[in-house]
Amino acid sequence: MKKKVFVDGLSGTTGLKIHERLSLYSELDMITIDYEKRRDPAERARCLNEADIVFLCLPDDAAKEAVSLVTNPNTKIIDASTAHRTSKDWAYGLPELSKEHREAVINGKRVSNPGCHATAFALSVYPLIFHGIMPTNYPVSCQSLTGYSGGGKALIEKYEADGEANPYTTGPRPYSLTFNHKHLPEMTMRTGLQESPIFLPVLNNVYQGLAVSVPIHTKLLNKRLSVKEIHELMSEHYCKEKFVKVMPYGDDTSLFDGGLDITACNHTNQAEVFVFGNDAKGSIVIYTRLDNLGKGASGAAIQNMNLMLGFDEDLHLLD
Repeated sequence: MKKKVFVDGLSGTTGLKIHERLSLYSELDMITIDYEKRRDPAERARCLNEADIVFLCLPDDAAKEAVSLVTNPNTKIIDASTAHRTSKDWAYGLPELSKEHREAVINGKRVSNPGCHATAFALSVYPLIFHGIMPTNYPVSCQSLTGYSGGGKALIEKYEADGEANPYTTGPRPYSLTFNHKHLPEMTMRTGLQESPIFLPVLNNVYQGLAVSVPIHTKLLNKRLSVKEIHELMSEHYCKEKFVKVMPYGDDTSLFDGGLDITACNHTNQAEVFVFGNDAKGSIVIYTRLDNLGKGASGAAIQNMNLMLGFDEDLHLLD
């Protein structure tokens, strides 16, 4: 019997991408809601409770309201908003972090889909803390270079407005300069850090693509490791993962003219982890790049659905 799926909030960037991917599934039946009734609580409740699995692609308050409407104990929910990302009652939908994270998603009925910046940051930092190399009070800083599609329809319209003098397209634009970005709480909690990292996101004039950098002073680690040893630790941690690849050590073939192309994982559910550094200076940087609309949003949601419904994890994600 086919599973029934409902996407609540189909008109947003993430909702549209999820719907596009769901259209590939012969194993699923889509529940649709009349556009005029999309804000009708009774009609939404009917769709939510009829579904085997629900995607919430909504603002935080609307996502919380949707959860409150679910009375069917068998309905599973994947929430793409920030509303439940630090809730201990919700599994964090980044199964690559550990065996426990994967089991929580597989067995969970409530899964919070991670943010795009947070996904790349957690993939970079979690193994170091998990294996006791980085202390939980390490003064972490990070930067994220990202495409403008992560800002949703309103920001996309600003970047794609006609006119040669469009101020949004003249160059990179750092933002969230008071360190209150909405991904910070999950970046802190879900990696095990005691304090929030200093996080500087930078918007770029590309539609999609993202790369997060985490610089490390090896003298501040619990155990001072070389660049190659950090690379080996990261490689071992993710060696069995289908969607996280630690790139070969000292191999520049994945770079573009010596630099890192933040768009190289676009249109995939892949995340690529790089380890660079200088042992003589005790300096290391971990870069993780991904598609902010793929592994950073809709691809991750579909991956979590596959796990929750007992499908192959990579079903319809390797196109």
